[in-house]
Amino acid sequence: MKRNNMCPFCYIRNLLVGAKKVAAVPEIEKYETGVRRTPLMGWSSWNTFRNHIDEDLILETAEAMKEKGLLDAGYSYVNLDDCWQSNVRDENGDLQGDLATFPSGIKPLVEKINAMGFKLGLYSSNGTLTCEDLPASLGRERQDAQTLAEWGVEYFKYDFCHNVPLSSYAPLIWAVTVTEKGEKQGQRYLCSNAVLEGLARFMPDKGLEGKRYVSGLDAGKGKMVFKNVFARKSGDYVLTLNIKKHGRYPKFVIAEVNGTPYEINFPDQKHFQHTARFQTVVRLEEGNNEIKLYNPVASGKDSAILQYRKMAYALKAATKNVAEKRNAPEKPILFSICEWGFRKPWLWGDTAGNMWRTTPDIRPIWPWIKLIYSRNVKLFERSSAGHFNDPDMLEVGNGKLSYDRNMSHFALWCFMNAPLVLGNDVRKMPDNVLEIITNKSLININQDELCKQAKRVKKGRVDVLAKPLAGGKTAVLFFNKSGDKKKISFNLETLKKDAYVSAKFDAENPSVTPVFGAVEANGKVVSATLEKCASAAFIVE
Repeated sequence: MKRNNMCPFCYIRNLLVGAKKVAAVPEIEKYETGVRRTPLMGWSSWNTFRNHIDEDLILETAEAMKEKGLLDAGYSYVNLDDCWQSNVRDENGDLQGDLATFPSGIKPLVEKINAMGFKLGLYSSNGTLTCEDLPASLGRERQDAQTLAEWGVEYFKYDFCHNVPLSSYAPLIWAVTVTEKGEKQGQRYLCSNAVLEGLARFMPDKGLEGKRYVSGLDAGKGKMVFKNVFARKSGDYVLTLNIKKHGRYPKFVIAEVNGTPYEINFPDQKHFQHTARFQTVVRLEEGNNEIKLYNPVASGKDSAILQYRKMAYALKAATKNVAEKRNAPEKPILFSICEWGFRKPWLWGDTAGNMWRTTPDIRPIWPWIKLIYSRNVKLFERSSAGHFNDPDMLEVGNGKLSYDRNMSHFALWCFMNAPLVLGNDVRKMPDNVLEIITNKSLININQDELCKQAKRVKKGRVDVLAKPLAGGKTAVLFFNKSGDKKKISFNLETLKKDAYVSAKFDAENPSVTPVFGAVEANGKVVSATLEKCASAAFIVE
């Protein structure tokens, strides 16, 4: 950690014993766009086709999905993963489709997909480039969100390749200036007018107006607060941060104005001059306003939260803008966070998107699918209506998975309230794969309006999952994880005693309805004999 002109005593104390964090990433409400309440259902190009996609393939896939009843089953999104875009932006700096493989352009493709009854989704990365080294959207959030909205895109997967994290260092601030937008003269507030918290300290510098500045705002350890910033009337104002140049590394600060955060990035600076100024436009209310300045980035997780939120709200603003401009209904974009679960997105994803990857990329390899399941199943309390844990796309029909493994894979994803995104070649799939992915009973469990993820209520060679459903019903899944045939007997009273499941059924004579697989009910005990890797499901009420 660089000292960044922190007071020497504070710096040593922070290194030796640490300091209390006084400025965290702002708490905000859940991200809501009204796009959909239940998990996404659709298809994505990546698992099967990787970087070999073109507009003919996408149209053929949509046609096959419609012909085979997948649209009627609920699979309404056709999503293009990486490699849909050209390696060059257009003359306006906007994203554009690959000039050879998508020669008609993306907007006409969206229109064709919409005409079939589907919605089209696209992909980019929260970085300078995508995972396949094509143009991405970090630093261009508003521009790219506007492009997506104008094309009519309705799903957006945002990866994490080539990410450049926000700096944990804050600038050295000696004053702020507030100017009514459109006016020349503003009101300057020297740092001596601020109240300091945490490790923030006044530091001397005779070369500055006021002869001092504030340091120690780094990594959430300090904060400076201007409590009485006056505005003649309510409206937009230019907030200028006057800083002392220091250090050849980027810096970052949040200006929180009356509770609304505004982000300001500071590049690596050359020191030809002693000072510099950086601006943003903020909303002030008539009379006195409060401005807090701090850098909350103490970890990679903090940086990711802020960067994903920035794109999320750019998408929300863009779809609203396009709808108003066209005097047409808004087409909200379902926003998918994909940073592979390393920064615990289940703890913050619902403030930044609609779904979040909880694991690294899936593969059509059974031990890997089980590993992904074992991680995602623990996160049941983090899923809710419109906000879902995403254990990645389905591999049903890919690789060398047996029928039982395909069935278990699909059933697990349905019970975990996961997005159901097909990853196979739907044009050529065998009938038994189509039978699995259109299983109406399992899809109904996944799309249940209560939107609760199943909880693993028994762990062992055979896991038992219980998913509360609307109307007081409970769906139960037996999953044989082992490589051997297994028998299981399960007492339904367990479901009544569990506070999360809170099952409601006739204690003396529960009704058990099979969903798939053979189960035998004897009063409150349900039994099944499962082949290796197989599953069975039922509904109790």
